[in-house]
Amino acid sequence: MNVDAVVLDVDGVLVDVADSYRQAIVESIESVYGETIPKDGIQSFKDAGGFNNDWTLTDAAALFVLAKREGLSMSLDGFTDEIGKRGGGLSAAEAVVEAALPADAEERVRDDWEPERLRETFQELYLGSELYREIEGGEPTRETRGFIHDEPIIVESETIARLTIEYAVCVLTGRPEAEAEIALERVGLEVPVERRFTMDDWEEGKPHPRALVALAERCDADSVVFVGDTLDDIETAVNAANADPERDYHGVGVLTGGLTGAEGRRKYEDAGATAVLDSVNDLPDFLEG
Repeated sequence: MNVDAVVLDVDGVLVDVADSYRQAIVESIESVYGETIPKDGIQSFKDAGGFNNDWTLTDAAALFVLAKREGLSMSLDGFTDEIGKRGGGLSAAEAVVEAALPADAEERVRDDWEPERLRETFQELYLGSELYREIEGGEPTRETRGFIHDEPIIVESETIARLTIEYAVCVLTGRPEAEAEIALERVGLEVPVERRFTMDDWEEGKPHPRALVALAERCDADSVVFVGDTLDDIETAVNAANADPERDYHGVGVLTGGLTGAEGRRKYEDAGATAVLDSVNDLPDFLEG
């Protein structure tokens, strides 16, 4: 492939977050409400779309838990299917709960729903006490090590070397800047600030194409590959191609995140992926043909 720029997601591409971000989702809800969703249920929210931000996903999963208490008859998969039909994201989850429950039950769910408390709990669990004080600037309510330290590195140093020598390498992630910096330092990938988009840099989030198009412009690239681990990542590339037809955008899915095996491959292909790779470490050979 005649590619000028390679844009990399972080979670599920450079580092494995199954025991960090995803664990924080499950345990945050458990900590606040005494019950939670299974970890493998997280992928159902991801597949519904609009949940690139794990804080938002936590809020939606908590809505499901609270709605079940009030008699919601849907399974988790049924709940996320309905979210997908409504366009994905937190507003769709709220609409599903509103439509499925009587008004008084829906009001009780709203009263018990505490997104700010969930976010604070999530950050305490994910960052751990020391980093929470440093990054969040507050005093945690618990002393924890932090799941951030349980993120195995996926990308190999040889892969980073080959990519950075041959291409303009960028990063596009839903992580906050401070947390993205920690991951990039751990994997040994140096990316100039102007070639990064994090949660702090744009309001729209994936799958909105603005950030990917901006990175292509900054690299003066005619052809861009965006490597991600969710359907939102592939949709971001598809949307960028529609928004910026003067350039070529290729969405490449990897099977090292929540989407795995033949089923994961099929979902990527159905979403419009140019290719599906076992991991980002297969990318240099793929690009070289």
